[in-house]
Amino acid sequence: MVLRLFNTLTRKKETFSPIKKNEVGLYGCGPTVYHYAHLGNMRTYIFIDILKRTLTFNSYKVKHIMNITDVGHLVSDADDGEDKMLKGAKREKKTVWQVAEFYTEAVKKDMGKLNIISPNIWCKATDHIKEQLAMIEKLEKKGFTYTAGGNVYFNTSKFKEYGRLAKLNLKAEKQARVEKDPNKKNPHDFVLWFTKSKFDDQEMKWDSKYGKGFPGWHIECSAMATKYLGEHFDIHCGAIDLIPTHHTNEIAQSEAALSVSPWVHYWMHGEFLVLSEGNKMSKSSGEFLTLQVVIDKGYDPLAYRYFCLGTHYRKPLMFSWEAMDSAQNALKKLQNKVLELLEKPNEGKESTEKYIENFQGAINDDLNMPQALAVIWEMLKDEEVNNKNKYKTLLEFDRVLGLQLDTIKKLNIPDEVQILMEKREHARLKKNWKEADQIREKLKSLGYSIEDTPSGPVVKKV
Repeated sequence: MVLRLFNTLTRKKETFSPIKKNEVGLYGCGPTVYHYAHLGNMRTYIFIDILKRTLTFNSYKVKHIMNITDVGHLVSDADDGEDKMLKGAKREKKTVWQVAEFYTEAVKKDMGKLNIISPNIWCKATDHIKEQLAMIEKLEKKGFTYTAGGNVYFNTSKFKEYGRLAKLNLKAEKQARVEKDPNKKNPHDFVLWFTKSKFDDQEMKWDSKYGKGFPGWHIECSAMATKYLGEHFDIHCGAIDLIPTHHTNEIAQSEAALSVSPWVHYWMHGEFLVLSEGNKMSKSSGEFLTLQVVIDKGYDPLAYRYFCLGTHYRKPLMFSWEAMDSAQNALKKLQNKVLELLEKPNEGKESTEKYIENFQGAINDDLNMPQALAVIWEMLKDEEVNNKNKYKTLLEFDRVLGLQLDTIKKLNIPDEVQILMEKREHARLKKNWKEADQIREKLKSLGYSIEDTPSGPVVKKV
């Protein structure tokens, strides 16, 4: 079945065709480790995880690389503002190295709780200074750089296709950014290597031919992606806020240094998680929630994953606790349905073939997870399909959903509960509704609920 993905570069869905048969090189922009990742960040990582799982479902072998930005990265993506790593160090009275190590482990733990499959390679910016300097030297030799004020800049006027990803109208751009940095020849020029830091207490510095300093933000992804995926790879993805500056600059410096076009075939971007006021969740604004807050409020972290599945990755997702309640209830309903499939065989003879086809059709239509969920619930309600086949198919679907449905096992029902269930069934047969309700309440006090289904009563742990 054909897989179609929306390519930001062309602004349309395209049939996916990898460079190497049955193999996919995937680079996802990862966290800047100066603070906890927020739920908006996690939405992006869930989107990348669904993409990878969909590729795997389609029998592709995926090599997935994700960066850890543990150096520099100014608060503004336009090379100005406050250094994020330094900001975190000052806030917590630690070194930037300690801050980076702590929050790197924190984001990995959160991703584990959301059942996000780890990339094949986590690559830290600080471990790849040599590769970044090598790419800067390539750009210098090819005439794409200049030095001003002690820093090395990429000259965007030398790269004729600059801004094509973001559809920038360079002629209409104001010169405001030139005023902020008088060293820039053009408003969109960006720093490749800093030797003149605006921060006297800058800790992270390395020796280079340009002087002791540190890399600009954008060069790290170009250098690391190229090292691990080659000079030409399949998919690069991240959140939509990376389009106008970071990913635009990645394309310019990579294609200029490597003399390739395109450097990446498919660019994919996930929309924001927004708060009820309509603002995107961000650390710089202070308006952000972490996964731990969700857990502390009593939600299963996988309920947040289910919540994200309910909206297409290219649409804004409005966060609210009411929406989280709905997601938690839907997840519990799905988990209970798994138990029902395990415990209550039926006589259905229809196969799940059409549902498999419809499910793959949904995920292959640019990761349409809301439609995929609809297919799943339609299958679960189909009484003509054998429960054993439903269960087997549902676990196949969960290879993409990532809701850990294979960990749900048959309940080990205590004898006391089994006896009460039988007594209640006898009471119902005699239409003694009062006694049946009393037994239901007794079961509830023991931590069990009972649901009457067409195939008989089903007990569930509450």
